[in-house]
Amino acid sequence: MNQHEQRRAPLANGMPMLGLGTWQNDDPEACAAAVETALEAGYRHIDTAQAYGNEESVGRGIERADVDREDVFLATKVWIDNLAYDDVLSTTQESLDKLGVDAVDLLYVHWPSRSYDPEGTFRAFDELVDAGKVDRIGISNFLPEQVDEAIERADAPIFANQVEMHPLLRQEELREHCADRDVELVAYSPLARGEVFDVPELTEIAEKHDASEAQVSLAWLREKGVTAIPKASSEAHILDNWRSLDLELDDDDVAAIDAIDRTDRQIDPSFAPW
Repeated sequence: MNQHEQRRAPLANGMPMLGLGTWQNDDPEACAAAVETALEAGYRHIDTAQAYGNEESVGRGIERADVDREDVFLATKVWIDNLAYDDVLSTTQESLDKLGVDAVDLLYVHWPSRSYDPEGTFRAFDELVDAGKVDRIGISNFLPEQVDEAIERADAPIFANQVEMHPLLRQEELREHCADRDVELVAYSPLARGEVFDVPELTEIAEKHDASEAQVSLAWLREKGVTAIPKASSEAHILDNWRSLDLELDDDDVAAIDAIDRTDRQIDPSFAPW
């Protein structure tokens, strides 16, 4: 691990462009250990959510790691049942208490669904920024027109839109839309929940560079200016993903990935806006 400890992920407006996702990492000790392992390896971006049920474990992992809190970019998300004005304020404080922190670096609206109300939701988000409990506000799973509505409703800048993105769901229109509005794109499920390992084009590029398909996918996202937050629980996967920072794809590699003619969305709940 030592040879990777000094590396740092490039930054997107202060946000490390490779982070650790924690969705479905709901075993308390395994989650805390994964966060600790990632931070010790060099990660400085940790992503969680109220709905994941693991904010306490994430907080323990951050506390256990030999990394200063101010060096960690920490993000969480407000669930769709908690997006009314009062609920945003109360449940965000609960999230901070569980995480063991005074503030988070980024707070997302998890989905534009159920109790989401642009006026009330963002009024609460703005108050949290003013109170110093949230540094930046974000949105997740928002379509282009919803991105524009959020920008209009919120006083604080919309920093990022977190969506599913990987070589099998390239999100070209949304990526361009957000880039035009200075909204960062953050990719969850950047390995298409393991599907990238069975894509011949990715395997060919991986073999060419003596890399893994996961590393190729993460390097491709970085080439697109997109921050990736792959979920990993084992030390081997955490380190394999981190080593993607060593991989530089050439123009032919990027073109080959861009030409993959598949649209495989992995996350598609009934309350999704599409």
